[in-house]
Parts: sequence; structure tokens; C-alpha cells
Amino acid sequence: MRILASAILAGATLATTAPARAQTYDPNYPVCLHIFGRTPYYECRYTSLPQCNASASGRGAQCVINPYFAHAEEPAGYRRHRRLY
Repeated sequence: MRILASAILAGATLATTAPARAQTYDPNYPVCLHIFGRTPYYECRYTSLPQCNASASGRGAQCVINPYFAHAEEPAGYRRHRRLY
């Protein structure tokens, strides 16, 4: 009887849980706003740090550089060297 009750309880628990949403960065914007709260999340829809900082002002938030920005360029002065043997 205990096994049956445990199985029903486990089944009900699994049936009522919702799948977790994966947090993703939007690769179209270079700056994201990291908002702190009950459920921290990122808003990646800013084109510059000053624009993001204006939105973050007075809130529990912080601006961060989007690590997945699709149009990122190589750092200035960076050159790949080919070795000729």
C-alpha cells in the first residue's frame, strides 16, 4: 500500500511541475541588462552602454557586454600571423 501511495505521489509531482525556461542572450544586441530580483534575467536589447545604464538607473540591475553578440569584431590591431616554413 505504501509503494502505491508513493508511486501516485511521485506521478502527481512530476505531472504538476513546469519545465524551466532557458535564459538566452539575444545575439543581435551588444549590451544586456542583468536584472536582479526573485527571478534574475537578462534583457539583451541595448545598442550601447550609456543607453543601458539609463535604463538600469534606480533599479537593481547591471549592464553587461553580450558574450554572444553576432556582429562582434576582432580587437583593433589584432592580426593573424601565418608562419612560412
